[in-house]
Amino acid sequence: MAQAVRQQTEPQFVEATLNYMLNNGEKIFTQTMSEGGAADTRAGGTQDPHPVTIRNGRPLANEFSLDREGFRFVDHDTKVKDFFDENEIRQVYYPEMEALIKAQSGAKRVVVFDHTLRTADEAEREARKIREVVPRVHNDYTEWSGPQRVRDILPDEAEDLLSRRFAIIQVWRPIRLPVESFPLAMCDARSISPDDLIISERRYPNRIGQTYAITYNPAHQWYWFPLMRRDEAIVFKVYDSLKDGRARWSAHTAFDDPSAPPNARPRESIEIRTLAFF
Repeated sequence: MAQAVRQQTEPQFVEATLNYMLNNGEKIFTQTMSEGGAADTRAGGTQDPHPVTIRNGRPLANEFSLDREGFRFVDHDTKVKDFFDENEIRQVYYPEMEALIKAQSGAKRVVVFDHTLRTADEAEREARKIREVVPRVHNDYTEWSGPQRVRDILPDEAEDLLSRRFAIIQVWRPIRLPVESFPLAMCDARSISPDDLIISERRYPNRIGQTYAITYNPAHQWYWFPLMRRDEAIVFKVYDSLKDGRARWSAHTAFDDPSAPPNARPRESIEIRTLAFF
């Protein structure tokens, strides 16, 4: 009953501006001071803001699929008490995420290889040395950087593992209170054209990675899940080695939600990145 009332009071869609990137031949890259550092400095590329319609995905939550849209919205509780406790994340949350992704994807083996805490609160971000939200449409891995991540994380097994299907699957959730500002929007993978993807370098002190920046396409279909709670999560795929028509990427972005209440709380969230082997 509460869920039904909630859906009646939530907006069924919002009109919001999303930050795409122009494909104008300019080099796109982000300089990052450390693998888990708080500061990202965009040093190349031109943003291209566009107004879009973003649909409320809650009424459709049970219909989304990792292999069709590229993402799922799930109810999932966690035993983590403090997401700012690094040891608790690794000892409690990592095993929870391995089990969740196995259940959602059918993977036989899942390896969690990192996590990122984010907040829209500048003071909290500086105090805890965590990252800002990313209000920019992107996909975290590319045709090259997906397999390269396996080589980076599991060098002794990489060539054998890369001979079979694997995916990079991430999980995003709020870590304390319901999300009121800068929620995550997900793009239906079926609405993304290969021509929309532009390579963007991520430059770390010890390596260079790649992500996909995304160019605007009016065909893009966007969804968000209002007021996400700590016991809810988005599971989404950012790379799949199979090229059989299933979703391989899932463009996503934080966005300035026009339906947010005045003085909305700054968002606090965690995302987990995993290698999933089938």
